[in-house]
Amino acid sequence: MTPTHEVTNQPPPLHGYDVSADPVLEEALDREGAGWSLPDLRALGRRAGAAEAQRWGVEANEFPPVLRTHDRYGHRIDEVGFHPSWHRLMETGVAAGLAGAPWASPRPGAHVARAAAMSVWSTVESGHTLPRVLPDGTRNTFRIQRLKDKLGNRSNASAEPEFDDTVAWPVGEPGRGVRTILEMVSLTRLDCAVGSAAGIRAALVQAVHHARWRHAFGRPLLDAPLMRNVLADLALESEAATALAFRVAGAVDRGERDFARVATALAKFWICKRHPVAVAEALECLGGNGYVEESGLPRLYRDAPLNGIWEGSGNVNALDVLRALSRSPSALDAYAAEVSLAAGADRRLDAAWTAVRAELAAATEFGARRLVERMALVLQAALLVRHAPPAVADAFCASRLDRDRGLAFGTLPAAADVTGILARVPPVPAGG
Repeated sequence: MTPTHEVTNQPPPLHGYDVSADPVLEEALDREGAGWSLPDLRALGRRAGAAEAQRWGVEANEFPPVLRTHDRYGHRIDEVGFHPSWHRLMETGVAAGLAGAPWASPRPGAHVARAAAMSVWSTVESGHTLPRVLPDGTRNTFRIQRLKDKLGNRSNASAEPEFDDTVAWPVGEPGRGVRTILEMVSLTRLDCAVGSAAGIRAALVQAVHHARWRHAFGRPLLDAPLMRNVLADLALESEAATALAFRVAGAVDRGERDFARVATALAKFWICKRHPVAVAEALECLGGNGYVEESGLPRLYRDAPLNGIWEGSGNVNALDVLRALSRSPSALDAYAAEVSLAAGADRRLDAAWTAVRAELAAATEFGARRLVERMALVLQAALLVRHAPPAVADAFCASRLDRDRGLAFGTLPAAADVTGILARVPPVPAGG
């Protein structure tokens, strides 16, 4: 037997750190009125960064739910069994208020605090944070025909049920079903945006961690100019997604109905569209290591498309923006007022906002996606110009608003302050 070889030029495991120790998240939390929740978020962040919790996330996906339609005697039970690690994830998430804290204990900033907790805890595993209905085998007929074999989100039991003489209760006035469900959808769409922003951040952190430790050609990958360009570009995407998602959460908290009406659909459309692209780029930063299951990036990649589908695909949300603008002029006024808070701060933002106003005047269903994309970018730029460091705001406006920008990640202009941008990505674990 030869002695075990020494493993070199590999990053250490990314655990033993506080996931919530993230300047972008902390600033958004304070800015949107939930700074009071930081102590609890810190505790959750330390748990999310622990090796034990990360093991739960792996096991919940390696051992997905199992459907048992009958017991050993042939009685119909329609029971879904989950791995114990899934239950540990759920227990932690429920205890942290992910299931309904803003409604159980309403206070200013409650929705923002919940969004922050979801951002932190979903980095461990995102499937258990999605809505589900499970029968308990006692009150009503609810037959599960099968569990769906999905691309990702494998820890979550998505089923095809059959309702036979099932008792149901109306949740709204007859004839107003669409309006009633939209009240719920507006909140679950916010969850989709928050979840995708968290997914982008999780992939970015993995990529930067790898680049800090992996050496090539005599230097860390993080010191390679082109790799720095790619990672800084991903960091811009992550910060912009976080800023927009938390601005919407703050609007929900403060009852800004007109702004939330249009901004929720904007955020759902754009952040969820950028999620799979950003994770794919982060995976590539790890090279072949990122294509191996043990790295965790394949699971992040498989899970990434779901939020774009959940609660309305891209077309549905793009058209919903047009519907909101046409039916509620006050929604457009609220959007315009938000963007105008950054007026004069950046010439590229001013020019982009002028162009969007012209496009709004000639909006069509055929061009809905282009319009919504530009509206989202302008809103993100306005938020970053007001709240982010100059390095971030300038690079975002230069790379997202200028018409001659590159289309791939890693095409930031030479003037971008890459060091300043990357300084806002969470550091290596304590002791690393």
